[in-house]
Amino acid sequence: MGFELEKLQITDLDLSNSKVLLRVDFNVPLDSAQNITDDTRIRRALPTIKYLLEKNCSIIILSHLGRPDGKVNTNYSLSPCAKHLAKLLDIPLTIANDCISEQTITLASRLKPKEILFLENLRFYEAEKHPKNDPLFAKTLASLGDYFINDAFGCAHRKHSSITEIPKYLPDRSAMGFLMQRELENFNKYLRSPKKPFFAVVGGSKVSSKSGVLASLLQQVDALFIGGAMAVSMLQAKGDLPCQAKNTSDILDICKHIFTISKDLNVPIFLPTDFIIADSLEKPASIKTTNLENAFPSNYTAYDIGPKTIFEWKNKIQDSQTIFWNGPLGVFEKKDFANGTFEIAKAISRLQCTKIAGGGDSVASINQLHIENKFTHLSTGGGAFLELIEHKTLPGIDALTDSK
Repeated sequence: MGFELEKLQITDLDLSNSKVLLRVDFNVPLDSAQNITDDTRIRRALPTIKYLLEKNCSIIILSHLGRPDGKVNTNYSLSPCAKHLAKLLDIPLTIANDCISEQTITLASRLKPKEILFLENLRFYEAEKHPKNDPLFAKTLASLGDYFINDAFGCAHRKHSSITEIPKYLPDRSAMGFLMQRELENFNKYLRSPKKPFFAVVGGSKVSSKSGVLASLLQQVDALFIGGAMAVSMLQAKGDLPCQAKNTSDILDICKHIFTISKDLNVPIFLPTDFIIADSLEKPASIKTTNLENAFPSNYTAYDIGPKTIFEWKNKIQDSQTIFWNGPLGVFEKKDFANGTFEIAKAISRLQCTKIAGGGDSVASINQLHIENKFTHLSTGGGAFLELIEHKTLPGIDALTDSK
């Protein structure tokens, strides 16, 4: 039995004519003009929102966007998300300019059935990420509604006020939404006991933030592929990349520890054998392909995996029966450095096996290629799905009400 059956689901509660706090994950990518470039996370929340509207609920939507570091920053306003949601639902909604102000409390108290109040970015308050600094933040949020529905799977691994603290103030009235339920069902079905060989492809920038996950993955996978800036750190720690060191000794020690685990478990780690490097990310004057035998010029940075790596990885993943991909393999938002991410995404999509991708960037690249229907499951949470693999549960799930 999967753990999601041990927690209340949205259909377990009698929500008719009630006021519902709905935590969603609308942390979507925006371009420089504040246009949403991939609305997957918003569209995935629609079934839960429509269900609540059908139940004659008034809905108070909570989310975060980006990392404004506990300060109001208009670049991280949720207004574009609120307007896009209104367009998708084809109904008007009210946008609050804060999440716990007196005006917001008043708006919430006056909310009528089938009306939606969309709160401003939770992370404009430091207390969202650091609940102990101000417990009143979560208590105030909880006071706005009668029930709490968590549909923010992508944030369920965070011990944040809106994830783990609100349920404490709404005992017996905190449940998961349809998106969360679907994510957990897919995890139980495909990754709790994955078909072997099980391969994982992990990209991203900071090896320090994923060290625990990488160590855990090595306990479960038959091969681990590491790309992105993390791969540069790993290669430097291994002594295979003769370039100017940009990593601290702590980072290199973490990498060496991961290699030790790999060796002890006899699970191979595949790293890039060549890179696309450039003298600038925004306006490169020079772009080159370099292999591991050639030193990086000091003013160049690796922004993508190279053609040799793409060819090698495509061949190595052919034997997988289950493959999980999280994190881009280069700066795919830039056309000059998108090839590695796109080519590996297409290669995975062609495999005749269980194919799961997680995380906003991974899903966005798949959507750009229009190959989403070739994947078994596209998860809205990259870090959350990785930690689910590692721990088999998440703080945001544990915080919900137990089913009777």
